[in-house]
Amino acid sequence: MPPPSATTHEPSTNGHINGHANGTMPSNDVPHEPGISNQTAAKKMPAFPKAPTFDDKHEEREYLKGRLTAAFRIFGKLGFEEGVAGHITVRDPVEPDSFWVNPFGVSFRLMKRSDLIRVDSNGDIVEGGKTRLLNTAAYMIHHAVHAARPDVIAAAHSHSIYGRAFCTLGKTLDIITQDSCAFYNVNLAPISDLALYTSFNGVVLAAEEGRNIASCLGQRKAVLLQNHGLLTTGKTVEEAVFWFMSLEKCCHAQLLADAAAAGQGGNTKKIDDEDAAFTYKTVGTPRAGWFSAKPEFDVILKESGDEFLD
Repeated sequence: MPPPSATTHEPSTNGHINGHANGTMPSNDVPHEPGISNQTAAKKMPAFPKAPTFDDKHEEREYLKGRLTAAFRIFGKLGFEEGVAGHITVRDPVEPDSFWVNPFGVSFRLMKRSDLIRVDSNGDIVEGGKTRLLNTAAYMIHHAVHAARPDVIAAAHSHSIYGRAFCTLGKTLDIITQDSCAFYNVNLAPISDLALYTSFNGVVLAAEEGRNIASCLGQRKAVLLQNHGLLTTGKTVEEAVFWFMSLEKCCHAQLLADAAAAGQGGNTKKIDDEDAAFTYKTVGTPRAGWFSAKPEFDVILKESGDEFLD
């Protein structure tokens, strides 16, 4: 069953309570707070954490660069590095046709804000740190995604082990856990917030391949790149990072569950559509993604101090 959530009780014209079978509807405002009514949430919301907003775009730029640097430190800590592969981008608020990205060959675990480079729509490095090397695949994929999706502020891709393994299977996730419900979206057709890109043409060095990936992603939050790895997006850096972490764990969970079920001669138990749609409204929204990432960012800031903000 879905987790308890912020709920409302709204009688319908047919005498039933609109929403889920148990008569409750999740709130998008207070993700992961079980049993909180809308009335109570309304009183608490002024103090509830949310992403900051800025009047000064240059101030926002420095803040986002700091969050992007923290994201790389988190990826490094979680073992998402594979040599020089992997990249996370954030759209520049001052010049939105450009984005900030990690320089090619600099360790995620050593990344500093001053290391980041800004890349324009032509793939030229226009400012940034002393290592001005751009991963061509990073530009081809991320430029295409940012260009196709004005709502995407950040995008993350790396060659994580379980995502990479799952992407060899040529299929998308089964909805078998509460966490996987974040990738179920009844408002998209097919009913999934996760796309499957079934082509592999080697390292993405061509603009057409980047555009094909962006087209496959569509309006979804993530895509499985066959024989390659995971790509996630978000309206914040935190959201993109959390969807990547969560998708990696969902891939791991399904690999384990499928193996265990096959060993018993059976299949995994799938969550039905109604329960998946209900749960998505609590765990799959942009706000939920941002809030779910907050503890990881808090920890990396505590562990790294101000050093990475240099």
